[in-house]
Order: sequence, then structure tokens, then C-alpha cells
Amino acid sequence: MADADLRATSIREVREKISELCPSVAERAKRSSWGLKALLLLLHVVFVGTVFVLDPTLVRRTREEPWYTAAYLVLLLVTLVQYILASGSSPGYVIDAMRAGSELHATFINTSMISKQSTSKNGSLTPISRNQLERLNSRTNSSSWLQQVMNLYPPGSSSRDWTCPYCNVIQPPRSKHCHDCDKCVLQFDHHCVWLGTCIGLKNHCRFWWYIFEETILSVWTVVLYISFLRSDIDKEWWKDFLGIILLAALIFCLIFLLLLLLFHSYLALTNQTTYELARRKRVLYLRGVPDRVYPFSKGICRNLYTFCCSREKFYILEEVPPMEELQARARPYTWREIISCRCC
Repeated sequence: MADADLRATSIREVREKISELCPSVAERAKRSSWGLKALLLLLHVVFVGTVFVLDPTLVRRTREEPWYTAAYLVLLLVTLVQYILASGSSPGYVIDAMRAGSELHATFINTSMISKQSTSKNGSLTPISRNQLERLNSRTNSSSWLQQVMNLYPPGSSSRDWTCPYCNVIQPPRSKHCHDCDKCVLQFDHHCVWLGTCIGLKNHCRFWWYIFEETILSVWTVVLYISFLRSDIDKEWWKDFLGIILLAALIFCLIFLLLLLLFHSYLALTNQTTYELARRKRVLYLRGVPDRVYPFSKGICRNLYTFCCSREKFYILEEVPPMEELQARARPYTWREIISCRCC
């Protein structure tokens, strides 16, 4: 029994040291995320490397037309770099928006309110402690953030519906708590297990570009496999069998990528998220919204500009439109509105 207890204690100490040195290895969720990332990179190596090994005409074409293979390999490199950047990007957390929105207000606190509270009755200045300063900033920043969020919701809404029950953060519209990240995400779309991060306000555009580049790479690779199978060169039977298996798997992945690309393109054009589309009837601020009405849409052109250009630079907090405006959007378009590009 003593040896067993000693062995269990030593194992526990080793685990604690591993968790201190490398937290991502110690946590099960992050271990699985790193495993999926490694698997995805390995799939790229398998699909791309196998076609070069099986097809001798591709090697010959590389010598005759090096630009063709160079362009393909550059696309592969760009896709992998985009994947790494997307997996390491931040979706935009509510707590970060609170800090960014309260920087100016906190400066005002430090210069004016502190001097008022640190002045004694006889007019002399008394020193203020660091703990008092932090408490003062946190109270004022929280109240300032609450006031900002109140202005985004329709009148009469309850602050209890805005407060996250897990991290106790006041959520602006379109935010949701992610249990995998254990944080509230701005404009939450979904948690991508292949990237190991949430898709939200800050990285949704980067995620779209990654899917776009991955789709082009898959189409090009499918063309290379089909060219290999249709070639008239003498080859062993196992090469054809292996090529057919990999081509079938690649076509399945390509269909999934095409559907995913079209779906997220539709979300970008209409300024929606996957969570809002899937849980439309359960989200509080979407209840009562007429069907086929996109409450946060500002027209196709402005939606695309916001999606592509301005989200990575700023924290955009969108206001829930009043119900009268949403009901007015539900009416059908007239010819005059179509000519004037009301939808744009």
C-alpha cells in the first residue's frame, strides 16, 4: 500500500509539473484540439504528397512547366498559413470589449474622480491605495459598460437576461458564452473544433478566407487525381486503387467545403451568425422578428464592408432594431425600391 501511495503521489507531481510548464498539454480539451490540428496538417501532406508520388507525369510536367507546380505549392502554403493564423486568432471576447470601451472613461476617473475622493475635508490631498483605485475603476467601468449595453437593447428589457450565468458578464446583443473557451464571445457564430477556437466578431472573415482557399486547393487536387487516373501510362493496380480511395475521400471533403463556403457567404451577405440562424426562436432579442427579416442587416454592400474591413479594427456593438422597423422590413419590395437598390 505504501508503494502504491508513493507511486500515485509521484504521478500526481509529474502531472502538476506538466500542467505548469505546458498547460495546453495538461488540459484534455486543448490536447484534443492540438491533435485535430496535427491530423488536419497530416491530411494535407497525405493528399498532396501521394499524388506526386503516384503520378510520374506530374513530376515530368514540373520539370517542363515549373510555374504550374510552383503555383500549386504556393496555394498550399498560403492555405496552411491561413489555417495557422485563423486557429490562433481571437474571436473577440466581451471582456476585451469592456476593457477597450472603458479606457477613455478610466482615464477620466484617474484624473478627476480620484482627486475628488482623495481630498480631505480641510482641502489637503491624502494618498489613495492601489486596491481602492482598482475597486473604483471596476465599479465605474461596470456601470459604464452597463449603460452602453442598455442603449443597445429595446426599452423595457431586463438586465437579468443580459447577464451571463457562467462568467457573470453583461452581454451585448449577439453575444454568447462558449463552454469550450469558457468566455463570452462577441457575435458568436460557433466553436470550430478543427481550429480549436471560436468563430466570432474578430475572426469570422479570416475563417471565410480559410474555407475559400481550402476549397480552391481541394478542387485543384481533385483535378490532379483525375488526371492521374485517366492517364495512359502503365501503373500497378494498387496505385489505381489508392488513387480512387483518396479521390473519393477528397470529393467528400470538397462537397462539405463547398456547402460550408456557400453557407458562410450567405451569413456574410445577410449579417447573420450560425447560432442566430439555428436558434432563432430561442434567442430573446430575435423573438417576434418576422420571418425572412434579418434584423442586423444594413444592406448587402454595407454588410460585406463590415464583414471584410472593419471588424478586425474595432469592437462593433450592434443595436437591436425596434419592432416597428423590423415589421416595416417585412413588407414586399416595390419596383421603385428595387430600382433604387434598397436591398443593397
